Amino acid sequence: MEGNAFSAFAITALRLAGHLTAAGDQLAKPAGQTSARWQVLAAARRGDMSVAQIARALGLARQGVQRLADVLEGEGLIAYADNPQHQRAKLVQLTADGAARLGVIEVAQAGWADGLGAAFTATELDTARAVMARVMEMLEAEEASRG
Repeated sequence: MEGNAFSAFAITALRLAGHLTAAGDQLAKPAGQTSARWQVLAAARRGDMSVAQIARALGLARQGVQRLADVLEGEGLIAYADNPQHQRAKLVQLTADGAARLGVIEVAQAGWADGLGAAFTATELDTARAVMARVMEMLEAEEASRG
């Protein structure tokens, strides 16, 4: 019984992820970006993460994030900086142009989120987020135990 309910939850979550990616692409498009590029730009704002750390934080493959970061660097939206913790793993930092593009996206995203969020109570959204976070923790623990 619970397995069926979880399977339905997982299918819904996957469908939602697809819709969120499509919406993110639309939000990022006026700034000449995609959802994936937006995620890397947002992570680069911290300025203290390597490509591998960004990939782990986003749950993406390092190679894919490296390709995106190299393109963003080529466009002058991020820069690589020396990492005092690791000689070869450069830190990814947002440039002024990158910050401007990210700002355009975030203004659009805030309005979009406000519109959708108005259909729910904060408690409903917090409960849904908590369930999703627990599932992610369980899946991450399972992955870690497999090596």
